[in-house]
Amino acid sequence: MDQNDQHSDIHTRNLRVLEALLFAAKEPLGAEDLRPFLSENADIADLLDQLQQRYQHAGINLVRRGEKFAFRTAEDLSYLLRRDDVEQKPLSRAALETLSIIAYHQPVTRSEIEEVRGVATSKGTLDVLMEAGWVRMRGRRRTPGRPVTYGTTLEFLDHFGLEQISDLPGLNELKGAGLLSSNLPPDFSVPKPRDGALTEDEDPLEPDDAGDDLLSELNTAQDPDKN
Repeated sequence: MDQNDQHSDIHTRNLRVLEALLFAAKEPLGAEDLRPFLSENADIADLLDQLQQRYQHAGINLVRRGEKFAFRTAEDLSYLLRRDDVEQKPLSRAALETLSIIAYHQPVTRSEIEEVRGVATSKGTLDVLMEAGWVRMRGRRRTPGRPVTYGTTLEFLDHFGLEQISDLPGLNELKGAGLLSSNLPPDFSVPKPRDGALTEDEDPLEPDDAGDDLLSELNTAQDPDKN
């Protein structure tokens, strides 16, 4: 077997391994999850691109979720599987508003969420969003009191079919979908969502302190007089 044939066999094997790993995975996988199973010099980005092209017109597509990838039912066929979906209790208006604020304004503290909404944020609202896996604690703001900041998760992207948080609809798209009135003030704008690493005004949460921080946040939400 000459060198070209050997290279072709290794490349084919890498593609098959990648395909199998992503097909069997319960959640999206990133390059670091896949690398140990591939040959030493495998070009993971190129392999993923080839798989995406291979499945572009198939019943399932290889989609990107943040920096990770997963096989998902082709969007135009998703209606066929809706009858098998587990029925989920719809989010309350308060939860939807809170989720939207976190998605577009992240990183955001509970007090900042309340400032945008104009009302207090209850313990149950944050509970529901975090239990759904759509919202997570990001870090601590470098301000007095060191409040916890919140952001969206990979599960949020996956559930709503987004590659990255910047794919959230902008002002014109929201107007076109009828979700915003066309008679808005001239200075009205929709913030550009921020994604990725901690910002300059955030510090990471210590793993051992995360539970205590959440408990403190939620207790404060129950008793506004503690603010």
